[in-house]
Amino acid sequence: MEMVHRMLITLLAVWGTFTVILILLLIHRSILATREEDQIFLDPAERALENEQRAVVARIQKLARSITALFILSGASLVASVGMWLWQGLHNF
Repeated sequence: MEMVHRMLITLLAVWGTFTVILILLLIHRSILATREEDQIFLDPAERALENEQRAVVARIQKLARSITALFILSGASLVASVGMWLWQGLHNF
């Protein structure tokens, strides 16, 4: 049983790590999104702003893939933790 207890704690630590990283990425994405504009009206002298907006959009799109992967990993580790906890509870019943 001690091994199962250690595995449960390890799974919870993994879940916590994934979840903290996920929350940090979500915060970072929201900070980037505040710099993104839906429409920009630029004259030819302000083309640098257009490039900056494209860079912000590219970073947000790149973060979207990482956030999706972390959602999946966090959810899977949470399900595994709950399963391990239930399994341990059934064997101790």
